[in-house]
Amino acid sequence: MLGNWIKTFVLMAAITALFASVGVALGGGSGMLIALIFAGSMNIYAYWFSDQAVLTMYGAQEVTSDNIQFHNYYFMVKELAENAQLPMPKVYVINEQQPNAFATGRDPEHAAVAATVGMMKVLNERELRGVMAHELAHVKHRDTLISTICATVAGAISALAQFGLFFGRGGERNNPIISLLIMLLAPIAAGLIQMAISRAREYEADKGGAQISQDPKALAAALEKIHYYVHQVPNQTAEMHPETGQMMIINPLSSSSLKGLFSTHPQTEERVRRLLALANHSA
Repeated sequence: MLGNWIKTFVLMAAITALFASVGVALGGGSGMLIALIFAGSMNIYAYWFSDQAVLTMYGAQEVTSDNIQFHNYYFMVKELAENAQLPMPKVYVINEQQPNAFATGRDPEHAAVAATVGMMKVLNERELRGVMAHELAHVKHRDTLISTICATVAGAISALAQFGLFFGRGGERNNPIISLLIMLLAPIAAGLIQMAISRAREYEADKGGAQISQDPKALAAALEKIHYYVHQVPNQTAEMHPETGQMMIINPLSSSSLKGLFSTHPQTEERVRRLLALANHSA
């Protein structure tokens, strides 16, 4: 667990250092401040209100303790939240046939977890339990806050680059060719770091979820099934709103074949390998 947290810290330090370097090169102190305020204001709004926006976007329906159809699902989440020593999150179901799930909310006291009806059809109870434990691990690790900070800094870097392109601030301080390269490459570098942080958080949620459910093999089996069906069954809402793909346990987009540096999620094979290794180590 410590390794992924260290990696996250190093990557966040790297994206912050990139912001400082680009800011000095293109905008100076005032430009950096404007870009940070611009990106920060958008992402603070997203941090507080994006959970309801995403749930509404996916037509999520809240499940309560007296819901007969999803009775087992609700009390499964309740048990796992108690295992994780978390407040009971709001529980939602999404009428999508593609198996997938996500967690949202600004902190553990305002969290929500959602699963598609397709996932409940494809997975058995043990595998579903592993997936929901993974989502609760995201809540426990406050990954929404981490992703918001990363998005703010990455957005500030992009804003600085746009300011530089439109107002030519970099040319006053540097060789114009170098300034142009910084403007073009800095947002790409920021995006790559942001994706790397996202992958590290997925590994950490896998490990945390295995600890909450005490069943790493169940999550491994679930990931293999979800990975297969994601490429067979489209998720129309995700296709229309691709920015939400990084929230899911596996990227739901039909075009999500990119691997390595350009992926928001680790390769499923590697996630499964690590979970099985964890299970063997625990045995």
